[in-house]
Amino acid sequence: MIEELRHNYGFLFEEELIEEINQVGVFKEVPAGYKLIEIGEYIKSMPLLISGSVKILREDENGDELLLYYIERGDTCAMTFSCCIGLAKSQIRAVAETDAKLIMVPVQKMEEWMGKYKTWQNFILRSYHARMTELLEAVDTIAFLKMDDRILKYLQDKAKVIGNDEIHSTHQEIAHDLHTSRVVVSRLLKKLENIGKIKLNRNNITVIDL
Repeated sequence: MIEELRHNYGFLFEEELIEEINQVGVFKEVPAGYKLIEIGEYIKSMPLLISGSVKILREDENGDELLLYYIERGDTCAMTFSCCIGLAKSQIRAVAETDAKLIMVPVQKMEEWMGKYKTWQNFILRSYHARMTELLEAVDTIAFLKMDDRILKYLQDKAKVIGNDEIHSTHQEIAHDLHTSRVVVSRLLKKLENIGKIKLNRNNITVIDL
């Protein structure tokens, strides 16, 4: 695990911190679709991604989900850190978008390292800034973009996260992430194909406009 830590986080953290993470962190390999964090749970550890991607979702009072943002290799979800510090229940759900490798860091160490390591403090603050920017983009997307533009942005973001222009998501899965209906998604995907933004295949969607 320590070599993967050095490879993915060595440019961010000093060797002493890398060794501490290696000692207390729990290495996990999870398949796509695995729930790492559930809404309403107390968070006892925070994920550091080694490979793959994780999507962060919110849920409304009816149980419908909305995609907020993705976290990728060399990243973390600062929203989990705020819950850990405040001993609050999680307000987000974290689900592996792809097969992923990650290291779960205990909450008590995260607080300790904020005062002990400047590099860790900077990492958490940068993560907060990045997540806040992505949340604002999510709000802007919902408030200002038409649904066809939202769908295209969703496909473009997903293609970039997985590193592949072929998206293996059903129309229902896209509708679920964007909080809309499958019928609307299917109609607008066809519209996007007609104007040359995407190509609809039998089992995937190719994103042409990246």
